[in-house]
Formats: sequence, C-alpha cells, structure tokens
Amino acid sequence: MGAITATTPVGFSDPLPAEVDVAIVGGGVAGVSAAWFLAERGLRVAVLEKGRVAGEQSSRNWGWVRQQGRDAAELPIMTEALTVWDRMGEITGEDTGFRREGVLYIAATEADMAGFERWYGIARAHQLDTRLLTAAEVRGLVDTPGERWTGGIVTPSDGRAEPWLAVPAFARAARRAGVAVTEDCAVRSLDIEGGRVAGVVTENGRIRAGRVLVAAGAWSRLLLQRHGVDLPQLAVRATVAATAPCAEVFAGNAADDRLAFRRRADGGYTLALCDFHEHFIGRDTLARMRTFWPCFMASRESSAIRPAAPSGFPDAWGTPRNWSEDAPSPFEKMRVLDPAPNAGAVKRIERRMGEILPKLKGTPIAKAWAGMIDTTPDVVPVLDEVAAVPGLWIATGFSGHGFGIGPGAGRVMADLMTGRAPGHDVSRFRFSRFSDGSKLELGPAL
Repeated sequence: MGAITATTPVGFSDPLPAEVDVAIVGGGVAGVSAAWFLAERGLRVAVLEKGRVAGEQSSRNWGWVRQQGRDAAELPIMTEALTVWDRMGEITGEDTGFRREGVLYIAATEADMAGFERWYGIARAHQLDTRLLTAAEVRGLVDTPGERWTGGIVTPSDGRAEPWLAVPAFARAARRAGVAVTEDCAVRSLDIEGGRVAGVVTENGRIRAGRVLVAAGAWSRLLLQRHGVDLPQLAVRATVAATAPCAEVFAGNAADDRLAFRRRADGGYTLALCDFHEHFIGRDTLARMRTFWPCFMASRESSAIRPAAPSGFPDAWGTPRNWSEDAPSPFEKMRVLDPAPNAGAVKRIERRMGEILPKLKGTPIAKAWAGMIDTTPDVVPVLDEVAAVPGLWIATGFSGHGFGIGPGAGRVMADLMTGRAPGHDVSRFRFSRFSDGSKLELGPAL
C-alpha cells in the first residue's frame, strides 16, 4: 500500500535496444499505456524510466477512475478509458483493484450544488448515468450524519483502482507484448538530427528512434526546455494519507469541500484534503507567472505558496537547465521525486476524518505520502506533436487527473503517433494553444 519509491526493488531491467520505432520517456501511466497500444499495432517500443515505473504521481494519486467532473473535451477519452479498465484484469492477468463503485461529490453549500448542476448538463449530453442527489439521498449512500451537506452528484459507473498495483501490472503486460521496459535508465537528452527527432541519449547509451514520446510528468518541462521547447508546466505538492483496514462508510470514491476518501481493496481508506495543495516557487514560476495567473486566482483559497523547491526538484533554483550528454543529468541525481508529506496536512486529514466520518474516528493513519502533480495553465493535458521538432510527441500536464484517463490517453497517443484518426476531438490538447494567441479556458475544478 502506498507510493513506489527509489528503494522499491528494480522490477524492469530489459536490455536497451539499439533502435526502436518509438522511445518513451517516462514509466508512468501515460507512457506505459501508450507503449502497450503501440505494441498492439506492431511497433517496436522502449519505455525508459529514470527511477521506477509508477514511482512518481502514477502511484501517489488517489486511485480514482472517474468521468464525473471532467472537462468536456476529456470526457469521451475518459469514457473509453473505463472500457480499458474493465479489461485490465484480462490484459494484465493480475488484480489491479479496479471496481466500478461510483464517484460521489457532496455539496456543503448551495453554491456547490449549483456547480454540480452545471456539470450535470455535460453528463446528460454524454449520456452518463450521473444523478443529482438530495441531502437525504447522500446520507443514504454514506454512513455518516452529514449535517453540513445540502445535496450531491453521483456517477455510479465510475470506478477505483490501486495505483501502485495497476501501473506496474500494465507495464508487465506491455513487456509481454514486446515492449522493452528499463528502470534506472535516465534519458539525458533528445537526439535531434536535421531539425527532427532521431532518438534519445540515455545514461546507458544512445537509442535510435524516429518518434519520441515525452511522458515524464513533472520532469517533462525540464527535458523539453533543454531543446528549446517551451512547455508551460508547473508542479504542486499534494499530501495523501491512508488508514488501516476499518469499517466501510462508502464503497467508492467521495469528496465534499474538505475531505476526499476512497475505499481501498485492503479495507482501508485513502484520504486527502480537498482544499489544500502547495506550490514551491522556482524559475519556471517566475517565467510563466502571467500564463498561470488565471489558474492561480481560481485556486487561490486552496493554494499555499512556498518560497523555494527542495534541492534537486525539477524547478529548484539550483537545478541545471542545461547539461552535457556525457555527464550525469538532473534526472539521475533524483531518480524518484519523493516529496515529504506535509505533517500539518496529515493531522488535518485525521481530524476531518473523525468530524466528517465519525464512524472512522480513532482509526489510525497507517501511512502518508506526497506527490508532485504536473499542471498546465488550463488544467488539461498536452497530447500532441511538437510542430517545430517533427517526431517529438508530448503526453503530460494531466493536472492531477491522469491516472484514470491514462489508458484512454495512451490509446489516443498511439493512434496520433501512427497517423490514425484518434476518434475524438483532441484540439483542446494541442501544444500550440500556448503560443497561437488562443484564449486559455480553465477546465472544471470539480
């Protein structure tokens, strides 16, 4: 239970191929999913992970697999992703903990309920099984008095899974499909010849590839900017706690304005604050402050600003922005981005658990961890090719909701990279939206 770290034993050590069709930088859910779908299409693929598969946000998230609250442009991809999640046991031959137990958002105020009602229009347009609930109906689903609650919204077809089980299991399935997966193998730089991608340079040697997918989460900007690709992406720290096995108050995922909770396969709950995350100021913060300002203002009541990122973090003041291909890079100096959980946040989680879910009061917190969430200015990802560098593709910036949509995003990337129609309108996720004069539209904060 809990995040995969640098001390987790190496589980993937495939020899590096001299040449592949696609090299993928990053062994998180997006990269692993794209690799599996590319291999299904008959391509030679290598996944190169500087630390551990799912070692960062892909094992540190809440484990929600949700359609509810999604940006309208993401929703069709997420609905498709759920069909992949339904097959995950068959694909992997393992139990990833995926269950369709529903997602419930709970309104504490009439303003909250009004927001749910607005999103309900999107749900109806996409023919989801979403329902608006009265306060009494919410209390009928969650075993708690819930005196503060005024109503809610639920999507019963949404699900949950165990992140630290699911992503490595999918990576093992990708290996069986022919993908080379290698941990402890940092990509130091892209190999660019004649203005287009020719492969990657890793700490263990060069790999030729006509296409490269950067799916490196919070590290994506650092790698790309070394090659003059300006991806506006910052990171926020989110703290998560997990209880020991305890009584059941709700079988799925739920959140009000203060606390999110998810039932786990082991009988405990994964918990997080809904009104608190932290951003560490770094060079990229200052460089992109104007671009991110609307996003910051929209979340200012829940955002805590810290003066500087810890040493070695992607946007730390001392992290190099340029380095030699022949010497250790920042990616080797920090194999796994493993931020310490905020101790005060853990105490608040425990206190709110007792207040909001009195049936769980006194249940011990068994573990706590934190993750750095890669975030774009409009809180939706980039799924696109970089026009200025043919062959260079990006799948990053999932803004805290990449785990559930990962398999769908991986399928979309596999089709885009092989010249097939993705089957969805992906124009909202184009890289050029940050430079073509378009007005950025913030995704929903639900």
